Amino acid sequence: MDTLKTLPEQPLTFTIEEETNAVEITSENGKYKLSGENGEDFPKIPEAGEVSSTQLSANILGKAINKTLFATSNDELRPAMTGVYFQFDEEGMTFVATDAHKLVKFHRSDAKSDQASSFIVPKKALNLLKSALPNDDVNVSISYNSSNAFFSFDSIQLICRLVDAKFPDYNAVIPDEMGYSLKIGRDELQNSLRRISIFSNQTTHQAILKVSGSDLQISAQDIDFANEAQERLRCNYDGEDVEIGFNAKFLIEMLTALETDETDFRLSGPTKAGIVLPSEQEENENLLMLIMPVMLNS
Repeated sequence: MDTLKTLPEQPLTFTIEEETNAVEITSENGKYKLSGENGEDFPKIPEAGEVSSTQLSANILGKAINKTLFATSNDELRPAMTGVYFQFDEEGMTFVATDAHKLVKFHRSDAKSDQASSFIVPKKALNLLKSALPNDDVNVSISYNSSNAFFSFDSIQLICRLVDAKFPDYNAVIPDEMGYSLKIGRDELQNSLRRISIFSNQTTHQAILKVSGSDLQISAQDIDFANEAQERLRCNYDGEDVEIGFNAKFLIEMLTALETDETDFRLSGPTKAGIVLPSEQEENENLLMLIMPVMLNS
């Protein structure tokens, strides 16, 4: 692949030695030899067999992946969190990702399935799928059984092994009452967090949000290096004064996933999760992001 990437557009000849599986590539000005492997040793492609199937627009699937993939975990000791949870039923399709510090739930009520089912698709497969999905609004066929998922569209078929684990009860951590609403420009808040996080502890990335009336103060410090920073922003807030710490890196990721100019940030108290919502939801769509607080330094 590295050789082919550097060659200009031209005819190539591949010659394979059947006994040794050696491959010789001949171009206009060069000849390249490399060892190959016996094709019989390549893993057999899984066959669908008895599967359940549904259809989903490529645009919706791509959007669902983009909204949730960043919230998956890299902890192999908790395999259920290393992928995105797909949940299909007659009320719509829900996609959920969490790493126990942050959670994203993306629901589409216009994409429905006659048969209720759920499974966990690993992060690596979704990264491959995201890059292969077409820009036009074609239908993607999703077939699945207890062990594999099959994504088919155009001339492409992606097959992946599902994560064999039980996804945590995500509804249990989403509060019934959303708390006080803090509305502020998405870019304004995101850029402030990016600047402030430079001065935060590089392990916890803690940024402290202190809201009083229409005044939002964001601060961070790294005691070990005597670094500290603070900024004041104007916001629209109607609720009790609150001071709470969050991982600035996680908050920035969530704000990046939003597409609205303004964000609706819900706060309840220093020990309760914060909710990040777009200021406006598209029709048939519901996006909710939850972030756990970081313990404030005494």
